[in-house]
Amino acid sequence: MEKRRKGLYALIFKRLFDIVCSLLVIILFAWLYAIIAVMVRIKLGSPVLFMQDRPGMIDPKTGKERIFRLYKFRTMTDARDENGVLLPDSVRLTPFGAWLRSTSLDEIPEAFNILKGDMSLIGPRPLLVQYLPYYTEEERHRHDVRPGLSGLAQVNGRNLVKWEQRLAYDVEYVNNISFLGDLKIIFKTIKKVFAKEDIAVDTDVVETYLDQERSSR
Repeated sequence: MEKRRKGLYALIFKRLFDIVCSLLVIILFAWLYAIIAVMVRIKLGSPVLFMQDRPGMIDPKTGKERIFRLYKFRTMTDARDENGVLLPDSVRLTPFGAWLRSTSLDEIPEAFNILKGDMSLIGPRPLLVQYLPYYTEEERHRHDVRPGLSGLAQVNGRNLVKWEQRLAYDVEYVNNISFLGDLKIIFKTIKKVFAKEDIAVDTDVVETYLDQERSSR
């Protein structure tokens, strides 16, 4: 696949836009972060944050994806069975945790990932590290840019569409980055969040893991 040459927005102004937006969110909604953190601590325990390694943009020096630590508010308990094994996600997901997911409030700590430069406001969603060996050569181009808080796939069905289509949306975004395109995705994301559209609270119900799906072929 021939990669499209990046414009000034993708090379320079997109990062500046990310810094300004993430700083504004963190400053203006510090009160919201504090309230949710307290509620999570009371209802779900500690730690308040769910942190997980995710692959980011490809490092041009190594040719490999940079691994970073993603931040979210936790939405599940640590409930275990008599053998100390964690119970299924559907059991550990509380009504409060489901509400956080349905409103996407569990995602707002990712503003700190954006400020740090791990992520962008708009881009392909950062998926699991274990998926890396299962991308096609074309799909791996989704890591030519920073992963995003939201993206083209998220406003076109999110995890309710099949993996091939979702990853195709990611590559399409990478090849067509523009300021107007990002603005459209931002407004569509806000609309979907308030309408609670295409949000699967229990993702295990609506999708398979990419590695499991492709390794079984």
